[in-house]
Amino acid sequence: MRIDYDIRPDDLSGPEVRELLDLHLAEMHSWSPSCKVNSLPPERLQQADVSFFTAWADGQLAACGALKHLDDKRGELKAMRAASVFRGKGAGRAMLVALLDEARRRGYSWVGLETGRPVQFSDATRLYASYGFAECGAFGDYVSDKFSVCMELNL
Repeated sequence: MRIDYDIRPDDLSGPEVRELLDLHLAEMHSWSPSCKVNSLPPERLQQADVSFFTAWADGQLAACGALKHLDDKRGELKAMRAASVFRGKGAGRAMLVALLDEARRRGYSWVGLETGRPVQFSDATRLYASYGFAECGAFGDYVSDKFSVCMELNL
């Protein structure tokens, strides 16, 4: 059964959004050393250089994601997370498509991301690869190692 997701800008004020971000951060800390967790806290996701979006289905929060402005031609994906009950149901894919559409609308020619390398991140890595993302050298303040991998997509 195909689910139609309503994806919209979000101000992070809803309790469901905060709960999903809390779960996201908790999992990142359980899967990686704290020094390798590059997830942005809610306060940072509310700053002007970050556009935060949520996906909803039948009144339930299904996923979240953000696009961080790096410069006039580049953006970075942040805070990508599907709610547990929506994992494997296309919520993450829908969010990724929406964020890439937003990047194209802005005129970006490049989108990067950093994600974990441990097995718990393999579903996310496969999703990104299925849309053409490929491993790249570390960008920004990131360091690629056994816990972290950077990926890029030229638009």
